[in-house]
Amino acid sequence: ERGVVGVTSNPTIFEKAISGGDEYDPQIAEAASSAADPEALYEALAIVDVREAADVLRPVYDESRRTDGYVSLEVSPELAGDSEGTIVAARRLYQAVGRPNVMIKIPAIPECIPAIRAVVCSGINVNVTLIFSIAQYEAVVEAYLSGLEEMASFGADPSQVASVASFFVSRIDTAVERELAERSASIDGSPAVDNARVAYARFRDLFTGPRWSRLAQSGAHMQRLLWASTGTKSDALADTYYVDELIGSPTVNTVPPGTLDAFLDHGTVSASLERDLDGAVSRRKRLAELGIDLASVGASLQAAGVESFGQSFASLLASLEQKRRSLGV
Repeated sequence: ERGVVGVTSNPTIFEKAISGGDEYDPQIAEAASSAADPEALYEALAIVDVREAADVLRPVYDESRRTDGYVSLEVSPELAGDSEGTIVAARRLYQAVGRPNVMIKIPAIPECIPAIRAVVCSGINVNVTLIFSIAQYEAVVEAYLSGLEEMASFGADPSQVASVASFFVSRIDTAVERELAERSASIDGSPAVDNARVAYARFRDLFTGPRWSRLAQSGAHMQRLLWASTGTKSDALADTYYVDELIGSPTVNTVPPGTLDAFLDHGTVSASLERDLDGAVSRRKRLAELGIDLASVGASLQAAGVESFGQSFASLLASLEQKRRSLGV
């Protein structure tokens, strides 16, 4: 009734949940006896959480014919840059959860693009995360389509795979605003929303034409764009800004609980992604003229995102070790 048809997780979310209270203490005490180290303990907790969430959302998954109702679980951030390790971990986690409506999250860093293709080809649902630029997005779509094509080539059913491409939003505005301030310059609108509109136009292009038609005829699902990091970080923006401005079929928006509450209270529903594409392109050109390269901004933000998730994961493992000791297990 609140319009929530999926759940995502990442190390930061788990770290806050586990270290912020005692709700996980019984599970930690129970799992610690068979977990060899903090990472194994984390996986044991996460797998149970994700499995139970997937069961709650299973009716959505069934009723939507495998379109919605997914729960995402991330491979260890320590595997960033290790394509083979990411493939092994994705297959292991997917099998361990044992639910068809689970997506394994893999970062869109260049080293993991081959892993995305291989995991899709294995018939595993994938949430590709940490996408900040059009070039990164195009590489992700290519990996997805190639994985489906390889899957179909040996007789497997591509309709069994679902995927989203998680395109991060608010951090782009923060980074570009900093660069504009350094140049004593300004620009109309939101570079992040303009970036999203151009990505949406590319989505429309990439999922039309002969190549996609062949896959669609075999039952393949589009890799939907998912807008991530949609809580506003500036007092100058409405608290629903990145939801209001990023509505378009068939996209997904992941929101923090506070943003969801705000949108349900006073958000605006319109086909906003269809608006002002020419203006978005023009403003991106203006940024380039000012010496702000959105591809470079995206690369920097992606690297920072990988580092941030790695730090959260290390903090999570430290919190689990501390919890284990305090509980005497």
